[in-house]
Amino acid sequence: MDPLTPLDTLCRIILRAREYEAQTPGEYDESEAADNVDDEDEGTLSVLEDDINSGVEEELTGAFEDLGEDQLAEVLAFCWVGQGTYDAADWDEATSEAMDEVRAGGAIDELMDMPMLASVLEAGMAAFELTCEGVGDLS
Repeated sequence: MDPLTPLDTLCRIILRAREYEAQTPGEYDESEAADNVDDEDEGTLSVLEDDINSGVEEELTGAFEDLGEDQLAEVLAFCWVGQGTYDAADWDEATSEAMDEVRAGGAIDELMDMPMLASVLEAGMAAFELTCEGVGDLS
């Protein structure tokens, strides 16, 4: 299968999704931490918090926005195959349903909210023997 979306673009999305998933919201409440001074675990910052690279979400969203409708539907369909929502044999049905989601305006939100986005996209691509091995930073 030759994807509509260039392989390097798909791999860049996977890379950004990994970076996005590695971040946690910076919801640190100093007043709550002060109330729990005796509890050593309270008020400590997670090692996954990443305020330095806060633009990853915007980069990932921008990458989705830069795709054409058919490419965005393809990415969503790859994710659905990777999640097991559809089998690779049901690709036409998955892409049709994904195109409906794109036209309804919910595809980017669904992708951004998808648990383990990088992994499910990669698994969906693997179902069609597509890999990021040897492509850019993912080699």
